[in-house]
Amino acid sequence: MTNRFLSLLAASTLLAGCSMAPAYHVPTSIAPTATFKADPGWVPSNPSDAVAKGAWWTLFGDDTLDALEARVVITNQNLAYYRAAYAQALATVRVDKAALLPTVGASLGATTDGTFAGKAGSPGSISNASPTLSSTTYSVTGTASWTPDLWGSLTNTVRGARANAEASAAQLANATLSAQGTLASDYFALRGLDAQAAMLDATIVSYRRSVEITQNKLHAGTADSADLDSARATLENALASRRDLERLRVADETAIVVLVGENPSTFAMARADWHPVVPDVPGVVPSAVLERRPDIANAERLVSAANANIGVQKAAFFPTVGLTAEVGSSASTLSNLFRAATSAWSLGASAAETLLDWGARSAKVAGARAAYNAAVATYRQTVLTAFQEVETDLAALDGYRAEAAHYTAASQAADRAERVTRNEYQAGTVDFTTVTAAQTTAYSARVNLIQNTVNQQTAAVALIEAIGGQWSGPVDLHPATRPAEP
Repeated sequence: MTNRFLSLLAASTLLAGCSMAPAYHVPTSIAPTATFKADPGWVPSNPSDAVAKGAWWTLFGDDTLDALEARVVITNQNLAYYRAAYAQALATVRVDKAALLPTVGASLGATTDGTFAGKAGSPGSISNASPTLSSTTYSVTGTASWTPDLWGSLTNTVRGARANAEASAAQLANATLSAQGTLASDYFALRGLDAQAAMLDATIVSYRRSVEITQNKLHAGTADSADLDSARATLENALASRRDLERLRVADETAIVVLVGENPSTFAMARADWHPVVPDVPGVVPSAVLERRPDIANAERLVSAANANIGVQKAAFFPTVGLTAEVGSSASTLSNLFRAATSAWSLGASAAETLLDWGARSAKVAGARAAYNAAVATYRQTVLTAFQEVETDLAALDGYRAEAAHYTAASQAADRAERVTRNEYQAGTVDFTTVTAAQTTAYSARVNLIQNTVNQQTAAVALIEAIGGQWSGPVDLHPATRPAEP
């Protein structure tokens, strides 16, 4: 018996590790071109996995943003969820790896046997019986069982679990990059609103001055009440816009506060100087996007997990072999418990095979293959989306930068026109309608200039996200032009 058991154990060990899964290769994607349309001159590179994302937000030169970004990684609750999911995935890998090894158990027991002595004349009754101690038996038993991984089912389960854990790590990295990017975009939007508020405060001062001038002209008989009403209407509209900026600021502020894991009711962001700096995001080669973006790594790891699952399902067509061993001892005293004379052992082997399942196993294999094909399609679509986002964000950043010069020139021209028409109105050479039109044009031009800078900053953030984080090499900083005081 022992020889047969050892022979079976040896044969099982030799067969263990045989895999039914197809040989895995990273799926081919849409071949990256040598250049992006919006940034020519790049060269292709070979795709690979994880690349460090870096503290890219420091390129904007804003200490407040740096402090917020440092907090989002620690206190953001969505990221806490993904960290927990990753830890759970790692634990699953350890559980599945443990299934490759034998399970060993032990038990220890003590049993006391006795009889009851009843009173005479009451046969069969134990209500008044007295227990009589007979004997105590001690026992110890050790067991071991192992299911050899003959067809690679357990090995492929481990491979799939490991690939899922790596996908979870990539998902955590992607969620982190997304949270950091969203925080930066919300922060720049808030600072843009602060800049608009400061500009509008100065504009309101100018509008109040226009109301005073018009009142004086009305009293002097050189203006009529319609001019005064127009000046007051312009001022009131500006005051309403100023109040609306506060509403918009609260929305951005609460979004930022939630991102850093704080209660919006107990946290407020003080106004601070705006740093309208836009880093020059240098080009990374199109194929490097494959190795930098965590969402692509996540999609590729899920393909690997789906490939391993094919092997798990195919292994179900083959018999399952189980090996067991047990050794035990029993004695009336503890001192005799481990003597050879009181010990016994047993070895066993079993095999199980499903003979008829009405196509269930074949259907599971077909389902696993379909899941693999779906994962490949998702991977390829993720790659296409990545290239699309880089192209779009490159074009957006280039476009906003090109627009900046025009918005700057327009704002400067509108400011000059406003000053001239205001002086002409005081001199009585134009009516107040001309002043109102010039003021409206100047205000819109200042807002456009501020919004263009915010657009440049948020487009730079979007491009950084699209290429998968920070790059290496020198960085050029482009300070934006602030609007002139009215």
